[in-house]
Amino acid sequence: MMHPDTEIQYVDEKIGVGVFATKLIPKGTIVWVKDELEMILTEEYIGNLDDLRKEYINKYTYLDTDGIYVLHWDHAKYMNHSFNPNCVDTAYDFQLAARDIQPGEQLTSDYGACGEDEEFECAPEEGTTRTKVTSDDYLIYYEQWDRMAIEAFRFFNMVKQPLKHLISKLYIDKVNAVANGTEPLDSILTLFIDEEGDDTQ
Repeated sequence: MMHPDTEIQYVDEKIGVGVFATKLIPKGTIVWVKDELEMILTEEYIGNLDDLRKEYINKYTYLDTDGIYVLHWDHAKYMNHSFNPNCVDTAYDFQLAARDIQPGEQLTSDYGACGEDEEFECAPEEGTTRTKVTSDDYLIYYEQWDRMAIEAFRFFNMVKQPLKHLISKLYIDKVNAVANGTEPLDSILTLFIDEEGDDTQ
């Protein structure tokens, strides 16, 4: 579920629409959290769909675990990619505002954190030399994303969190410990590589 102070707005003819803040969303705020309303689709199920629906699914889902795809039930599906994102993924099925997001500002995330299912060329952006999302970005940039998440977590307990009650019970104790500074952050890399060092996707 997307933060309630967001809405869909038109970006341009090439991109289409995106998700924009309607009020200030402070750094450290949960901007999206996976909840029980998300549509969980298997690779086999998607393979049996007609071409029209496959095209939509391929555009708007992300690969969660091996062969399991998630289709957002709300406008979270319209969040666009940026190499300079203002939102950062965590290992706890939610994203945080990596900096203060101003009213009218588009919310963006780095699609490289989606893993091997994402690979495409991008327009150049100021402040980065990256022009392509690749299937192994998570191996290259995970430390950068972890630093962004650690920094955002410093503000977790200082801001309103309207989505906190939707954090999975699997993670809530760990999230509170990370926010309180009593336990370290789990790296985003743990979503892709298991304890034996094998890729999970």
